[in-house]
Amino acid sequence: MAGFVLSNLVGLVRQILITRAFGTSAEIDAFYVAEKIPSLVLALVAGGALASAFIPTFTGFLEKGERPEAWRLASAILNLMSLLLAGLSVVGYFLAPQLVGGLLAPDFPAEQQALTVELLRILLLTMLLFGASGLLMGILNAHQLFLLPALAPTMYWLGMIFGVAFLAPTMGVHGLAWGAVLGAGLHLAVQLPGLRRLPERRYWPSLGLQVAAVRDVGRLMGPRLLGVAAVQVNFLVNVIIASSLPEGSLTALTIAFQIMTMPQVVIAQGIAIAALPTFSAQVARGELGEMRSSLASTLRGILFLAIPATVGLMLLREPAVSMLFQRGEFDARSVSLTAWALLWYTAGLVGHSLVEILSRAFYALQDTKTPVLVGTTAMALNVVFSLWFAQLFSEAGYAPHGGLALANSAATGLETILLMALMRKRLGGLNGRAVMTGTVQASLAAVGMGAGLWLWIRITEGQGAWVVTLAGIALGGLAYLAAMAVMRVPEVFELRDAVMRRLRA
Repeated sequence: MAGFVLSNLVGLVRQILITRAFGTSAEIDAFYVAEKIPSLVLALVAGGALASAFIPTFTGFLEKGERPEAWRLASAILNLMSLLLAGLSVVGYFLAPQLVGGLLAPDFPAEQQALTVELLRILLLTMLLFGASGLLMGILNAHQLFLLPALAPTMYWLGMIFGVAFLAPTMGVHGLAWGAVLGAGLHLAVQLPGLRRLPERRYWPSLGLQVAAVRDVGRLMGPRLLGVAAVQVNFLVNVIIASSLPEGSLTALTIAFQIMTMPQVVIAQGIAIAALPTFSAQVARGELGEMRSSLASTLRGILFLAIPATVGLMLLREPAVSMLFQRGEFDARSVSLTAWALLWYTAGLVGHSLVEILSRAFYALQDTKTPVLVGTTAMALNVVFSLWFAQLFSEAGYAPHGGLALANSAATGLETILLMALMRKRLGGLNGRAVMTGTVQASLAAVGMGAGLWLWIRITEGQGAWVVTLAGIALGGLAYLAAMAVMRVPEVFELRDAVMRRLRA
């Protein structure tokens, strides 16, 4: 979590520099469109799909003391993935004009489409680097090593910061793209020291198609690939729809989603990444009761953090966006566009956070089909919601890109409810009373915090965005913790005791 906090802070600096340099211009819209194909392929092959299938299988070998078999599996997956990503990069390079003009941004003017093609061809270089880095993350996490993988996103942002600060002044947005390539290399390099420290590591130059474990990973990845594909198709639908909306809509959606995912990454992804190897080990030992208790405690902890974050971000959205980005080419119109999208994305923060941990609980059970079927259904609804809500917002006189953000939140909420019900059935319960009690307590405390924040915003009307936002975060956090302490919520005292132990150490 500390690594993800650092990543968020560095990521903020990166986004501030990008928005100062490019605002919500057509040039940066082209960059965000060009990112989509590499992001799609990486999410399918080297991101969540691979981790969900690889870590439980790799961890099973480690739990049994079969390290040579574990490294034979890792070698085969690395070789297969590298060949696949290299082939996709070559195909993507030659088909870039068709991908941009026929799929990603058909409504862009010809000049903007040509720029998008150039940027896409540069960004395809990141795919091989991220592929190897994604597998290395899984290997280190399976060994209960989390710091270096958590620092990897920071290195990616640093590469982009170098690109926008030192390359973009002479190369324009192409400099930002080359900075992303540099960042991908750093993303891999920062994890290599962790790999060198692992015991009995070995590499086999084999595809391992005859190895049963390699086929098992492929079998587990299949459903997950469909699920990730459904999510990425939704992003592509948003890109296509947003490309026909007023200039800056796509950039506003991109920035707003990044802001919303900042607390989600810290709250949920850090916990979920650390939990998956633990859940997998408990399943390997047949300790489903222990897993049920661990999952229930984790869900309570996520709700404890995500509910107040939702309320606070909704209320402070406009001063927060202004504080972070209103400078250079990012003007008051850009702030308004982004804050509007942020409001509706934030409505899904709790859902996004819970899905992170629930889906990994299924992966630990070596069940990738259930979360995929649920996610695919939810994302199909998201496509329908996107078209419907954008039209409703437009007819009501509201900026239509807000409807795209709301569609994402609504679909994720439905996905969360169904995953929770299915996991409860699978484990014979989820300590539901404890989870529900924590939810009610966190909600009551968040309502009180929200009332205080609303009053603070009214009192400080006309003050600088920095004062309103930073003091609002501090006051809201203190009010929330005080309310939870009054209700004697155990997580508050566990947090206090943990901090005191660290200070004494």
